[in-house]
Amino acid sequence: MTGFTHFDDKGAAHMVNVGDKEVTERSATATARVIMKPETLALIQDGKAKKGDVLGVARIAGIMAAKKTADLIPLCHPLALTNVTVEFTIDEPASAIDIFATCKLKGRTGVEMEALTAATITGLTIYDMCKAVDRGMEITGTRLLEKSGGKSGIYKAQ
Repeated sequence: MTGFTHFDDKGAAHMVNVGDKEVTERSATATARVIMKPETLALIQDGKAKKGDVLGVARIAGIMAAKKTADLIPLCHPLALTNVTVEFTIDEPASAIDIFATCKLKGRTGVEMEALTAATITGLTIYDMCKAVDRGMEITGTRLLEKSGGKSGIYKAQ
């Protein structure tokens, strides 16, 4: 199974040994988009959603999710994150909220999965808090935007 790091030479899944890797500053930013009805976006922006501050709660959920990534995804290393941020951009013409989750640490392995998990759970929380008024919301575009640190260096999405 050449190219896949989570399989040994016999094809068995295993946690990658990062013990010999150099400790470097590492960062990753992921994004996701929640598309909704204009009325739903207005409720969020006006702070009138029945469940409260949608973006505030979603931000906290994303941060918590980043910290729990190793509990959710098999073979992920538990990491001592030094910083997690979750930011939002409102796209009124598209009736969408763009999520940007960034995770940082000094360590031996990257934080891409933590950033992706944060962006995903943030989107799911927005959905959960607004589903009573808009079950047709769509969570889309989840992807890694950039990462830095480690042997592979810098990656930036096209």
